[in-house]
Amino acid sequence: ADDRLREQRNALVVVESDGHVLWMPQAILRSSCAFDTLYFPLDEQICILKFGSWTYNGFQLDIHFKSDRKMFEMGSYIKNHEWEIIENSGHRNIKKYTCCPEPYPDLKFVLRLRRRVAFYTLILIMPCALLSLLTMVIFWVPPESPAKLTLGMNIFLAFFVLLLLLADSTPKAAVTIPLIGAYFCLNMIMITMSEILACVVANMHFRGVRINRVPQCLRLFMIGFMARVLRIQDKILESDSPPIVSSHPKKRWTVGRVRLLDNGVDKRDCLDSECRSCGDTRGGRYTQAFQFPPIGDEFLAHSQANLQITEELRSIRHLLEKVRDKKAKTEEREKMAREWRVVAIVTDRIIFIVYLIINLMGLLIIFIWQIFRDEIIVKGFNDM
Repeated sequence: ADDRLREQRNALVVVESDGHVLWMPQAILRSSCAFDTLYFPLDEQICILKFGSWTYNGFQLDIHFKSDRKMFEMGSYIKNHEWEIIENSGHRNIKKYTCCPEPYPDLKFVLRLRRRVAFYTLILIMPCALLSLLTMVIFWVPPESPAKLTLGMNIFLAFFVLLLLLADSTPKAAVTIPLIGAYFCLNMIMITMSEILACVVANMHFRGVRINRVPQCLRLFMIGFMARVLRIQDKILESDSPPIVSSHPKKRWTVGRVRLLDNGVDKRDCLDSECRSCGDTRGGRYTQAFQFPPIGDEFLAHSQANLQITEELRSIRHLLEKVRDKKAKTEEREKMAREWRVVAIVTDRIIFIVYLIINLMGLLIIFIWQIFRDEIIVKGFNDM
């Protein structure tokens, strides 16, 4: 019993001559009820109140309903701000124990309660729906963008706050976990996965030379298969600039053979005064031979100048090869970074699809539950 009316319990007793006694003390009774919070805050509960005597048997104290209506009188009922009574019924039971031949009657009332959802819609359901839309936006933000990490952390903290509000609104000793709480945790898990992938891509972007290639099995599945299925491969893996590849075959530069003109005429061993011959080498072979007179000092000086030019050309060619190799390494690192970016984007798309399917299935389950809820609960109510 409640202690708030302790001073009002000393009520007078009306004793009649035929032995009837009327005693009406004021009291507020408290009772426990096992709650199933699986569908919180759209839940309905069935509570049982049982009145009887363990001190007096049925021959000494018999209890009955005041009228033929075996239910609570709702005329003076004060409505509760959180629960509404949808249905109630009463039953009179007579219990006999093996120890005693006397019967023990009791009155059992069954109450069907439905939670008022207006308050919880404002503080739980509506913020959850808005945050779910923002969660879908996260999966479409580029993984290398700093806004992805900022938005993800803010939404993660918002779901954590909703989880704390849910913990304060539900009984601590509840047997079942509310589905909306599991949904909050699911959102937090998916946001965490997306944030981890964004950190990996950002790390690969700033690591530079120390970047590693995507493992072969992961590359075949994510880039070779899933990226094509999701139609994002062509947009990501295309290089911004084509690789530098020489369109001319490499030429072997030697001291004894110097290409002076592009007309196909080579001078062989022109520094040797004993042999003065040259021919047309177009087509890869000599087609005609000539004999030259002895070469003078002016031509020798000109040949030495050509040798100096050749050395400078070798240096320029060496520098160009170094630039080409450096450019090739840079493009290779950029390609590996783009591959990791594709892996992150493909994973985001997969998580987005899974998240969307879970949301659609959840809405379908809630819709079906709202349709068949009354039939299921009424059946359980009648079985009690």
